[in-house]
Amino acid sequence: MFGIGALRLDRFHRDARIFLATTLAAGAALSLYWIDFNLYLASLGYSTAQIGLVATVASTAGALVAFPVSSLSDRVGRRAVMTGGIAVAMLALVGLLLTDALPLIALFAATWAVGQQALIVVQSPFLTEHSDPEHRNELFALQAAIQTVTNILAAALGGVLATWLAGTLGLEAGGPDTYRIILVIMAVLLAIGLVSVRRLTDDRPRSRRGPERMRALGEPAAFPSPVIRTPRLFGVRVADRHRFVRLLLPGFLIAIGAGQVIPFLNLFVQTKFGLDLASLNALFAFTSLGTVAAMLAQPKLARRFGQISSVVIVQGASIPFLVVLGFSPILWTVVLAMVVRNSLMNAGNPIFAAFAMEQVEPGERATVSAGMSVLWQLGWVIGGGWYATLQAVLGFEAGYAVNFATVITLYSVATVLYWTWFRDADRRMLAARRGPG
Repeated sequence: MFGIGALRLDRFHRDARIFLATTLAAGAALSLYWIDFNLYLASLGYSTAQIGLVATVASTAGALVAFPVSSLSDRVGRRAVMTGGIAVAMLALVGLLLTDALPLIALFAATWAVGQQALIVVQSPFLTEHSDPEHRNELFALQAAIQTVTNILAAALGGVLATWLAGTLGLEAGGPDTYRIILVIMAVLLAIGLVSVRRLTDDRPRSRRGPERMRALGEPAAFPSPVIRTPRLFGVRVADRHRFVRLLLPGFLIAIGAGQVIPFLNLFVQTKFGLDLASLNALFAFTSLGTVAAMLAQPKLARRFGQISSVVIVQGASIPFLVVLGFSPILWTVVLAMVVRNSLMNAGNPIFAAFAMEQVEPGERATVSAGMSVLWQLGWVIGGGWYATLQAVLGFEAGYAVNFATVITLYSVATVLYWTWFRDADRRMLAARRGPG
């Protein structure tokens, strides 16, 4: 069985190992923001509509900077963009600590989203450029698993620590000051992440030893990026537009499906089966642990069958469990289906990210990563709107029935597209890695 013990860290390049440490620190801060920021706004007395407006402003800001950030990282290096992204996020936290005014909160939430996007966009290109092809699947899977574990620990420990500190200082439990403590904890975590990022090798294209350093880092980026004389697509230049669209479209379909169910699974399970808060949190924590195990097992599957084949296997296998999750009236079957579906569907994501980075020119990696990030956010917006419409028109049971039917259809189409479009390239890459005989 493939697990964490098989992922020997000494297989990975020095900068890849440092980036894994950065994932622990900066990833914990990102997780705490995702978990607690809306609760902080609610503690300030803002309505759900106002909180939704802040979230929309932030998401829009993050989407708008994705492609500019990707282009910037090709010119100044990944390390510089990550450094700037963490610094911008820290600035946003300082601003959020100093104001209660909604317009300024929206501004600093947007600033946070910009900093977060800088980290997300360069992550896959950086991992590709600091890994050997034979170990790339393991590196991508381990980084995703670490991020998932960090989400669990941040949810469990961040709130406990903030509540303890608030009680020690005599602050109101669940009041704004308790959440401000969490913002301070996030700033400290980002500071640790900033120190970690600054220890990475300088990959600026015009640094004195830049070219020599980059040649020793694994599979280097194309610094400086060559000029690609092709028509623009969505405002960016890509060498092969058809391949670019094919790499992005299946993930976009999955994002639309996920956006209309995943954010509301807690509400679905709680309403349908009447679970209390503690049981619900335990269920989702268990689901996340299953995802970690599946992610760590996925590279072994990819080595045996190929990257795309392994993605198709796990995503295809998850679809029957999605049917059970959406339509079974028995709690234990729904719990089982939730754990297995979530584990299988997410296990292939880091493997496909590694595959996508290998299908494009080095100078296009950040562009593809930015496209994936933007379309994922857009898909969740579309899916969330479809969910809200169905709930308003059809009600809880019928609305969720249509939601799950839509998700099953979109996931199935995306899985078929992965296989149809990429199986030949996958087989060629698998044969090349196995060598003659």
